[in-house]
Amino acid sequence: MVVPDNVLFESGAGETVRRKLLQTTELHTILRLPTGIFYKPGVKANVIFFDKRPASPEMQTKDIWVYDFRTNVHFTLKQHPMTGADLADFIQCYHPENRYERTETWSEENPEGRWHKFSVDEILKRDKTSLDIFWIKDRSLADLDSLPDPDVLAADIIENLQSAMDSFQELMAALNKGTKRNNEMAN
Repeated sequence: MVVPDNVLFESGAGETVRRKLLQTTELHTILRLPTGIFYKPGVKANVIFFDKRPASPEMQTKDIWVYDFRTNVHFTLKQHPMTGADLADFIQCYHPENRYERTETWSEENPEGRWHKFSVDEILKRDKTSLDIFWIKDRSLADLDSLPDPDVLAADIIENLQSAMDSFQELMAALNKGTKRNNEMAN
């Protein structure tokens, strides 16, 4: 299932849904995608992989494998589009033949490894049961000499601001709709 970033970390109903997902399904994999792959530019998306399980009092998710295909990765829709070949490392790590035989590429010795396993206990201890997990150091934040050109930075800022404005407009419309309904019920 493809989900925007906020599904992995928002509080309230988002946290409730994440806890229920961990309890009732085997959420086994999260693929953190580069910005703008499935949605409009500036929006971050993830693919979550889970298997439905029969009702049980026991937590169904035991471990979650995360592949960070976002940090220090950059694609554009026209000049440098993502291709199927770009996902070859993820597919190898995912180990579709038998996903129970996976091996982490991340370690203390290899902090740049993109494939990392987290126990459900580690996830449940996180603030709001956040599934927005990252560990690779973002080189663009560490090395100011390698920043993108100002026009690229400006375009990213505009995209992020537009995305935020769109979200606020949706929220405002929902609030206005709720207020209108409450006023109608009061009259």
